[in-house]
Amino acid sequence: MPAPFWQDRPTFVTGATGLVGGWVVRRLLELGADVVCLVRDWVPQCELVRSGDLQRVKVVRGDVTDQALMERALGEFEIQTVLHLAAQTIVGIANRNPVSTFQTNIAGTWALLEACRRSPNVQQIVLASSDKAYGEHDRLPYDEAAPLQGRHPYDVSKSCADLIAQCYARTFDLPVAITRCGNFYGGGDLNWNRIVPGTIRSVLRGQRPIIRSDGRFIRDYFYVEDGAAAYLLLAERLAAQPELRGEAFNFSNELQLTVLELVQRILALMGSDLEPDIRNEASHEIRHQYLSAAKARRLLNWKPLFTLDEGLRRTIAWYTDFLTGRTEPTPPQQARMS
Repeated sequence: MPAPFWQDRPTFVTGATGLVGGWVVRRLLELGADVVCLVRDWVPQCELVRSGDLQRVKVVRGDVTDQALMERALGEFEIQTVLHLAAQTIVGIANRNPVSTFQTNIAGTWALLEACRRSPNVQQIVLASSDKAYGEHDRLPYDEAAPLQGRHPYDVSKSCADLIAQCYARTFDLPVAITRCGNFYGGGDLNWNRIVPGTIRSVLRGQRPIIRSDGRFIRDYFYVEDGAAAYLLLAERLAAQPELRGEAFNFSNELQLTVLELVQRILALMGSDLEPDIRNEASHEIRHQYLSAAKARRLLNWKPLFTLDEGLRRTIAWYTDFLTGRTEPTPPQQARMS
């Protein structure tokens, strides 16, 4: 059933071929939105393509750092709501290639927000920051008042993007609000060095799952469909409550799990007796981090839709289907724009 707020609403999604982006687009289509996606690289295995949803949206080909392109897309498609998810999200890649991460995550943010500032139709912007924007703190759980003090490349890129969004809200009264979520997991994550997809793939292939760290890093794991629902809820609330401009919200199940505990839970749900291969190779990563979602519960009346086990079961089912060898569709030439 289309939702009144979203029905026929011109909505621009960056990062649509990413893990969260594919599920955001699916939810927008279910709610009746008129979706425009920014697509930089052709990723035939991503959820946006694999699900067929790419055939149901308009596509702008290009890079989020191209401010002129952003401004043209926002203007020509008369965009009202922007969901900015585009980012380089892999910590290891950021450590090896910091400049490309900074370009996408920082320059891409200011280019898009400046284009929004110059586009009078834009009424709401939701910017995806991260729990990594906080850097490392002794006081847990992290709440939204904690300073943004990233120290390593990926964390710094998210701290900067988050602060740039706050700057545009405070200085230019831009209607932007910020999400800070834990480690996303769910179907559609094709970065196999991440712990959830990597573990599931290993089990399906009868191989020991690899843990790059010592297994004792503590994280806040958040199911991707919960993330998609939270982003859309924040856009709706931002429309009704202008005082939320510039505000940041943590979204979290508020669970603390070590990497080893998460792997063991996946193994149990998959009925596997494989032993993890703990390599203790990780560096430049925060050891203990989890979020308080009290502000989102209080101001947005938010709560997660899925428990950890429900999210993991759905994720396992997705990868089991994905890895059975479906053929991928060919790129839809008619969807491309010059």
